[in-house]
Amino acid sequence: MDQMDYVLSILPFILSGLKLTAKVYVFTLVFALPLGLLAAIGKVKGPKLLQKILYLYTWIWRGTPLLLQLFFVFYGLPIIGIRLSPFAAATVTYALNSGAYLTEIFRGGIESIDKGQYEAAKALGMTYPQTMRRIIIPQTVRRVLPPSCSEAVNLVKETALLAVIGMPDLLRISTQIFTRDFNITPFIVAFGLYLIISSVLVKLFGTLEKKYSIYD
Repeated sequence: MDQMDYVLSILPFILSGLKLTAKVYVFTLVFALPLGLLAAIGKVKGPKLLQKILYLYTWIWRGTPLLLQLFFVFYGLPIIGIRLSPFAAATVTYALNSGAYLTEIFRGGIESIDKGQYEAAKALGMTYPQTMRRIIIPQTVRRVLPPSCSEAVNLVKETALLAVIGMPDLLRISTQIFTRDFNITPFIVAFGLYLIISSVLVKLFGTLEKKYSIYD
């Protein structure tokens, strides 16, 4: 079997791992983005107690290793009676971790908006939710896109940790094929797929930056 035939023979298995990786990635973003935005607003304008709770949340989830968090949720919580499937444990862990980083990214973006814009909106009779939706958030989006892109790309690479809780993700499938065949090609294919996904995300965020440049 030549090299191309070998790649074609293992590709369906590797793509099945990529499908799982992509699924966890998408579900993570679905929960992490609103979590980060709402937590950021809470840290900026919420009650003191809420601000302290959110500070504790971001401090813990940004200050500890993602691998440890994954072990804690999947292996630790069952000890106190909370059992999650590998997919649920991964999604919860990644969403809370990414949400913590996005909270600080969004908070910085919101606080970078000139205070005079809040006062102007108030003078026009806008409520706080209206001010955030119509004035602050659109400007914040443009300012937080670069760091958000970095977080999105990092999340792609961090999904490789799914293998440690036995999930057949892209890396685990590639490793299994490598172990079976003792051939480095599966790793090369996985390397290329991770690189392609990251490049697509960078391109996507670059397009979004141009689209929202009107808010500069």
